[in-house]
Amino acid sequence: MEEQKIDINLTDEVAQGHYSNLTIITHSDNEFIMDFVQMMPGVNKGQVRSRVIMTPKNAKRLLRALTENLGSYEKKMGVIDEGPAPQGFPPLTGGQGLA
Repeated sequence: MEEQKIDINLTDEVAQGHYSNLTIITHSDNEFIMDFVQMMPGVNKGQVRSRVIMTPKNAKRLLRALTENLGSYEKKMGVIDEGPAPQGFPPLTGGQGLA
């Protein structure tokens, strides 16, 4: 099978990215919504820096890609120690995820 090449444009603004230390994930039947939040520990207010909306199929592909990439990273750099759950962040609740 011949490799297909794609051309992806990355603007300077988007290339700078956004820092996020909290991700809130919600979903419906047709989409997964991931809000990437910047929040100071102990402060009850955060700012959504980016929102990504995906189909369930693409969310599953993202999960697989992250799993593969984390595995590659840990092979090279060592196991990532997650440590204790961060203090001052919202708890997990039904219908939402936290990462």
